[in-house]
Amino acid sequence: MKIVIPGGTGQVGTILTRALTAAGHDIVVLTRRPVRDREIRWDGETLGSWAEEIDGSDIVINLAGRSVSCRYTPANLQAMMDSRVHSTEVVGQAITAAARPPRLWLQMSTATVYAHRFDAPNDEATGVLGGTEPGVPGYWAYSVEIAKAWERAQERAETPRTRKVAMRSAMVMSPDRGGVFDVLLRLARLGLGGPVAGGAQYVSWIHDRDFVRAVEFLADRDDLVGPVNLAAPAPLTQRAFMRALRAAWGVPVGLPATKWMAEIGAFALRSDTELLLKSRRVVPGRLLEAGFAFDHDRWPGAAEDLVRRRRGGPEYTR
Repeated sequence: MKIVIPGGTGQVGTILTRALTAAGHDIVVLTRRPVRDREIRWDGETLGSWAEEIDGSDIVINLAGRSVSCRYTPANLQAMMDSRVHSTEVVGQAITAAARPPRLWLQMSTATVYAHRFDAPNDEATGVLGGTEPGVPGYWAYSVEIAKAWERAQERAETPRTRKVAMRSAMVMSPDRGGVFDVLLRLARLGLGGPVAGGAQYVSWIHDRDFVRAVEFLADRDDLVGPVNLAAPAPLTQRAFMRALRAAWGVPVGLPATKWMAEIGAFALRSDTELLLKSRRVVPGRLLEAGFAFDHDRWPGAAEDLVRRRRGGPEYTR
């Protein structure tokens, strides 16, 4: 199949391109800075010659959007909003204009769309969307609005011959350098991988190979449309999550961090405390109902696999 991946040079795009290329598919990546074969320049805002790659393709997987690995300043939050919405709108325009549109448009979304909660898991049918929770920072609500606007941009696109799925993804864990697992593992190795602000907040995650398998599953199933949670079925508290990660690497102790210490750490990592403090208790209701079986459904085993691959060096790139 020919698969076009706008914004495919980041962590998730690298994971997908590597796996789907190995599976024999023709992968075209749309990027602002093409450097490799089958990378095509686009600006994520306006139609151009890149749209010819979408015409006649089989699947579009849109991952474009400013990285969340930054401080959540007003300017950065606006850049997140604009980059996600504008790129989704222009992908929709390209699909609408195509003489031979793709049969499937997989649109990246985020589990952040759900409310900060501890009491119950969020699935697609009964989950509570965020934005109105009491006692959380105001900009958390804006993060939810970004997620909602991202999905609306896909919903509004007139693509009657193209099935549309919004992938509400949890954090994708892979052994690659620079990803979220890399950051968390570094903290654990430094002895800083303890509970943050008590550690009761939930962490939702998905193993990189299950993420790829879920994408392939969505491509094969023509009956799934709309939002689909891409998350392992067993979210766990941040305290338990980091304990399992430390155990996988062999670090006996992880120093705890208060909320204000988390602020300092997030600043040093050029990130934001929302990524550490928001309770994301998300489960894959629709995937499970459709018969998808996770290879890595529990975090301790997934962490052991990721650590083994990380220690194996080049093995994980294959």
